[in-house]
Amino acid sequence: MSKTNTLSKIAGLTLAPLALAGCAGGGGQQLPPATSAMMEQGPSESYVIGATDVLTVHVWRNPELGAEAIQVRPDGRITIPLVADMPAVGKTPAMLAQDIRLQLSQYIEEPLVTVIVNQPNGGFAQQVRIVGATEKPAAIPYLANMTVLDAMIAVGGLSEFAAGNRAKLIRTDRRTGTQQTYALKLGDLLKKGDSQANVLLQPGDVIIIPESMF
Repeated sequence: MSKTNTLSKIAGLTLAPLALAGCAGGGGQQLPPATSAMMEQGPSESYVIGATDVLTVHVWRNPELGAEAIQVRPDGRITIPLVADMPAVGKTPAMLAQDIRLQLSQYIEEPLVTVIVNQPNGGFAQQVRIVGATEKPAAIPYLANMTVLDAMIAVGGLSEFAAGNRAKLIRTDRRTGTQQTYALKLGDLLKKGDSQANVLLQPGDVIIIPESMF
């Protein structure tokens, strides 16, 4: 089965309840446009590490205790010198660094640990999914300050028969679990260069692009 077909089937299962929730929430609200100031606010500190993410662990003045290009295992753990099977999935880099620091403090005095996500692959909660009338529907890792334009570039833009200005963005509030639907003007953004139609994304966002009826 092709990757595109697999994604389409996953999307179909996932988006059925989302679509109902969007209708119930009275979708069509507009998100504010992404300004230059918003996009330059710096890297996200809320990224949650997922399985298969690639990390680098630095231990100041003790480089032999760190590790480069270490991939989070499918079981959600990593192993570095003196720290075996440390759970990583579900933690931010800062949280993981603190847990490693506590382990290493048994062996060295006041270790300073930094964790960097080199390659974010992310689970569903850290991905942006783009489905429907696009050149290559996909689930892509969320990156700090990602906009809808970034996402559309990643999937090759709209398909020939896409109704870009009828696209929707489904967003889940992590605190309450409620979903909200927002209107997207992808046609204006990609075909007319309307910067007002470019909006910031959040981890877990789903972009749905319908086909034109004509």
